[in-house]
Amino acid sequence: MSRKGRILDRYLGRWTLQGFFLVLSLLLVVFSFFELLVQVNDIGKGNYRLADAFRYVGLTLPRRAGDLLPMGALLGGIVALGLLADRRELTAMQAAGVSPRRIAATVLTTGLFLTAGGILWFEFVSPPLDQEARFLKSRAIAGREVWLQKQGFWLRHERAYVRVGRTGPGEGRAAEIERYELDASGRLVRFLYASRATIEPSGDWVLEEVRIKRFEEDRIEEEEERELRLAAVLLPRQLAVLELPPDSLSLSDLRRLIAGLEARRENAKPYALAFWQKLCQPLTTGALMLLALSFVFGPTRTRTAAQRIFAGMLTGVSFSLFSQILGHLGLLFGWPPLVTILVPALLAGGIALRRLKKTF
Repeated sequence: MSRKGRILDRYLGRWTLQGFFLVLSLLLVVFSFFELLVQVNDIGKGNYRLADAFRYVGLTLPRRAGDLLPMGALLGGIVALGLLADRRELTAMQAAGVSPRRIAATVLTTGLFLTAGGILWFEFVSPPLDQEARFLKSRAIAGREVWLQKQGFWLRHERAYVRVGRTGPGEGRAAEIERYELDASGRLVRFLYASRATIEPSGDWVLEEVRIKRFEEDRIEEEEERELRLAAVLLPRQLAVLELPPDSLSLSDLRRLIAGLEARRENAKPYALAFWQKLCQPLTTGALMLLALSFVFGPTRTRTAAQRIFAGMLTGVSFSLFSQILGHLGLLFGWPPLVTILVPALLAGGIALRRLKKTF
């Protein structure tokens, strides 16, 4: 590769990155504002205040940036290449012998570095900050000692520690409840396990299918009860914030959690969907960057920059909605999560290649 070719590659790469970070910054401002409006609705619940809402939005910013990476790549590519096209720089490059294929390869290579960074971002940066945000919010709303886990949570109730394995299905429901009751000296005196529980509006929990062990001085007594009521544990609205959603977990955490759920023959599809969404994001981002190239080199190359950006926004929103709808339909009908992730990306890539066919 000649020195001039390397200079040109760096120039195109720099423009692509500038367009990406500009668009991503604007998207983050807009979506963070929407998130703040959502958090304002929870202000006043327990000890949750406006400062907590701002802190929550700030800590979830890295996760939001990762989620917006494909959209940022699409619109950023359109903005960067569109400006170069409007300034006739792309025309000059082609007149100098640089093929559209070479320009596209440089832009896609830049996108490859972005997506590689995105995977590392999802693994090491955004999950701990997102989990910290949810931990602080859950403690403020629940108003007591709460410890979130990758699945389920612990809380302190009276002179006992309660572990909830998972919430749902349905509002005001919990499952796999363990309660460890201690005496004044801290000795375990009673343990109970309930397969599920119904949370009443008053905050009382009605445990179902309860197994109880009492630890006496010289023996252990066991018994079973069909139902058992626990007074004033948590309200349904407090319970709703005490579970980490799948998209707040890292790839390694999701993989381990999926393996554990499948070993217990439990439903792991929501976690599998989040896992494949993160793992396949390079493919998704690459497909959307191809779409961005088609707005510059394809049939729409004669449009103005504003028209390209508007068309790109409609395309990005449509792609996002289609992906989300297909993902939820996959969970509903039991389709393989990998298929529901690949179909939108392959469809977008196929459309882009067809639009670019004459140019390349």
